[in-house]
Amino acid sequence: MAAGSSNYWEDLRKQARQLETELDLKLVSYSKLCTSYSCHGDGLDTTPLLNGSNQDRMFNTMGVEIEQLLVKLTGINDKMAECTSVSGMTSHNAALMHTLQRHRDILQDYTQEFHKTKGNFLAVREREDLLGSLKKEMETYKSSSGINNRRTELFLKEHEHLRNSDHLLDDTISIAMATKENMTSQRGLLKSIQSRVNTLANRFPAINNLIQRINLRKRRDSFILGGVIGVCTILLLLYAFH
Repeated sequence: MAAGSSNYWEDLRKQARQLETELDLKLVSYSKLCTSYSCHGDGLDTTPLLNGSNQDRMFNTMGVEIEQLLVKLTGINDKMAECTSVSGMTSHNAALMHTLQRHRDILQDYTQEFHKTKGNFLAVREREDLLGSLKKEMETYKSSSGINNRRTELFLKEHEHLRNSDHLLDDTISIAMATKENMTSQRGLLKSIQSRVNTLANRFPAINNLIQRINLRKRRDSFILGGVIGVCTILLLLYAFH
């Protein structure tokens, strides 16, 4: 009985290892498929892949296969747990429990990895569908409003031309105003010079008379000084000869 139980246990372990190996390969392929879909979803081009539906079918098919393998492995683990309580296996109970716990941990890790990969794929696919619908709506809007956009662009260009012409006209008026003010200032300066010239012309006779009087006084002073010098000279000569 013990030998039969031991053989049964070993057979269950072989089945468990085989299922675990198959699950490991399936999960690797499952993860690669999700990664390739995610890399496309993170690209700049949001155009759906031509084989997007094929990827979805492959992902769903592979997910069903993995779920079936997980169910089988769970059943094997349950049978191994039942085997540990069979009479005749109590001498190896600690080692069996350790082996069973290790298989249960592997099953739990595979289950968590499967659900995580599946959740990531569903999130990426949902985002792809959302981006695709948004792009279609934007293309529809652009195609329907293309003529209006062209008209708006022409109106904006015309408005820009009118605004530039308005600025040019304002600059021309400013230059004309500055020229007018400069000419007015020059006109006032010429009037001031002309009035000064007229004033000097009116005062010129009086100045001439004043200059003549000064000249006559200088001549008179010169004659007086010459007479005084002559008298002094004569007196010195008379004194010298006496």
